Parts: sequence; C-alpha cells; structure tokens
Amino acid sequence: MSTSDSQIHLLKTRVHKLGGDSDVDNGKSIIYVMSRDCRVNANYALLAAQQQAIKQELPLIVVFTVYDKRLGQRAREHINFLLEGLQDVADQLKTKDIPFVIRIGKAGKAWQQIADDFKPAGWYFDFSPLRGSRKAQKDFADVAAFPVFTVDAHNVIPVWVASPKQETGARTLRPKIHHHLPHYLSDDITLKKQAHTYSGALNGETIAKAKEAVLPAYPENHSDVSRFTPGEKAGRRAITDFVSHRLKGYADKRNDPSVPNVSELSPYLHYGQIASIEVVRAVYDAVREDGHLQTDADALIEEMVVRKELSDNFCYYNDKYNKLSGAPQWAQDTLDKHKDDEREFTYTKQQFEKAETHDEAWNAAQRQLVRTGKIHGYMRMYWAKKVLEWSKTPQTALNTLLYLNDFYHIDGGDPNGYVGVMWSIAGVHDRPWQERPVYGTIRSMVYNGLKRKFDIEAYVEQFKKS
Repeated sequence: MSTSDSQIHLLKTRVHKLGGDSDVDNGKSIIYVMSRDCRVNANYALLAAQQQAIKQELPLIVVFTVYDKRLGQRAREHINFLLEGLQDVADQLKTKDIPFVIRIGKAGKAWQQIADDFKPAGWYFDFSPLRGSRKAQKDFADVAAFPVFTVDAHNVIPVWVASPKQETGARTLRPKIHHHLPHYLSDDITLKKQAHTYSGALNGETIAKAKEAVLPAYPENHSDVSRFTPGEKAGRRAITDFVSHRLKGYADKRNDPSVPNVSELSPYLHYGQIASIEVVRAVYDAVREDGHLQTDADALIEEMVVRKELSDNFCYYNDKYNKLSGAPQWAQDTLDKHKDDEREFTYTKQQFEKAETHDEAWNAAQRQLVRTGKIHGYMRMYWAKKVLEWSKTPQTALNTLLYLNDFYHIDGGDPNGYVGVMWSIAGVHDRPWQERPVYGTIRSMVYNGLKRKFDIEAYVEQFKKS
C-alpha cells in the first residue's frame, strides 16, 4: 500500500530538526537510534527514518546504545525488562531486512563511533522531554556533519503540536488534544520491507552480551515484576487482555485499589513497547462493537492521553520538572511559609522505604510498590502526599519520593511519575485549597477519605506485613 500525502504530512509534524548539515551527498546509510520507543509497530521515528532511506535509496540501520555503568536510580529489574524486550524488535526488523545493532558505551561517544562506522546521511532520535536526553541529543546534533532529527513517537499528539507552551492543567490541554485526536488516529502508515540493505560489518553485541555487560551495574530492588512479560508481542497481548476483560467498568472501578480494574499497560507504554495510539484504536474498536463502553473509553482517553501527554507537556516546557523551583509560585510560597510547621510524625528515607510508618494504609501502598513494582494509581497519590506531611522539609520529601519512584516503580524515571510527584506535593496542575498545617494550601489527602471511597481495609489486607 502506498503512503499518501496526508500520511507523510502527519509524519512530518512529529519530526523536529535538532541540527547538523542540511544535506549529505555521500552518505552511506540512515541511522535511527532507538531509546524511548522500543517497538516496530506505530513507531514514527522508525517510519520517518525509513522515508528518508527510501527517498535517498540508502540502507536503514536501527541502533540501540547501552552504557555499562549505572545511570540514575533505576533498578536491575527495570533494565532487564528493557533489554529483554529488544528481542521482539530485532526479530521483527529482520523480517523487513533492517539490521538491529546494539552498542555498549556512553551515549555521545557511542553515537560518534556509530557515525564513523556507518557514514549516515541522516540521523533520527526518539523524542524525550527529559532534560538529560534532550541535552545529549542536542550536543551531538550541534557537531554532526549530517542532519539530525528528533521524532515524537511516544505521544498520540506530538507535544509541540498539542501546545506551544506549558499548560495550566488538564482543563486547558484537554480541548487541544481532542481537537487533534481524530486527525492523528487516521494515520496508519506502516513499515515497509527495506529495498536497500546494508552489506558491511555491523560490529554489534547480542542482547545476552548487553545484559551481561550492563546489569551488574544496577542494584536489585527485588520487586516481582514477572507478571509483565517484556516485549512488543506481550504488550500487544496486554492491550487485548485489557480491552477484553477490564475496559468494561474502567470508568467506575479504576480508582478502587481493593478491586483493581486498571489497564496494567504502563510498563509497556513507559518503555515504548506499545504505543498509546495502538491502545486508543483498540478501545475505539471495542466501542464500535459495544456502545455501552463509551464512558469507559472516555475515562481511558482522559488518563492515557490527556493526563499522560500533559506530563510530557510539563517536562518539555519546564526543565525544572522535578524541582520545587519548577512548581507554580503559589505552591512555592505556601510550602516555604509552612516549612517549619511542627510535624506530628517524621520519618527518614529508610523508614519510608521499609514501610515503617504508623499508617497501615501508607505502609500497604509502599509494600505493594516494593513487592510488585507498582502502586495502584489512587493510592500512589496518598502515598506521595503523606511523605510531604511526614518529612522534615518539602525538599526532603521530594528527594525521598524521587528515589522511591525511580528505584521501585517499573515505570519510574518517566514524565508521568515526575508530574505525579509534583502534583502531590507541589501543586503542579492543581489550585490552592484550604490552608492547613504543613501542606499550606497544597491539596491534602486523609485516611478517612480513603474509607469513604473504597474498602481500604481490604486493600491493607492484601499487602499486610509478612
């Protein structure tokens, strides 16, 4: 099937040029560096790279680079999930005559070696709104002798298309998302078999070798994430399982942790093993078969598109996305005003980590996190807000939450996680509420509120101390 002009136009809206020379006449390949979007289907960075490869009649090479030293607060279980999921990528690319190359080394140095080896005429990165990724990509592009692009394959609506600025909250981004949504859902461009193939030496590592080199650098958190099978195939099965068994009732039950009716898709979305747009299409297909699912579909779109893409918006337009100085001014002022308030309870990072507080609901949430690699979404808000209430200072609370979020959550280190923390303790995408000790005018949550909403005792029983 040929690619239409409208599909090409939509694809171009996802692409931003970072730098490098405009044209290279003697290039030998097109390079796509996979990082945030580790899949073949609905991967617009891969598709954009292939379009240039087709136009210039050049081979396309997909590269994944890993560093054999620890980066950030991630756990060994997370890195293993990421690396094991790459096998599906390699297998699918092979059927399209596209080589998949793994290189080990620090990003900038590894990228330069790849450029020296493969002489690219064009270079494509996965888009990430996080400042570390953006800086590394821009630094590379600034000295590249070929055009370098970043492609938003992660969001249904490219972050720069959805909005040109940091949005106040979901209420301001929501209409913009829904305005663009039908247009982008119509884009069904697919990957073609590569006509021009690479015949030189690839000099890559196997996935097994990459795991052997990289995993020892990361400590284990001992979470049991075995219910999540890594990879794109498993991710697509998870979409089907959710739509078939848990979409019905999602609108009413998703905030009840005692009877979890959640999607369980966040690990696959975080590592890019599935695309949000694939989930939306599957949900809309279900609605066409059963119109009674419309309310549930609307709730899913709100959570997985509006709220999730609001997080990318915040991190993209505010590089202080995980700092108190990135909070709205009213929140900074109220936290500063109440920073010396007397706390009824205070705990250290180690006490929080070991679930050693007086509050069994909070302890249950922390045990769920440590044991399973995730906290139910509603309890995740309570969990974060209580760390603010029981820490010596707001900065101490933020430091504790960022550590626990990134080290234990299988979808940690994500814009969604950072914004969730910042909403909970620093008023991001929220408004001032009634003033009270410690919180100031930051929204609070209390145990009695949990009791009114669901069977909190049943939740606590699931994750009681063993």
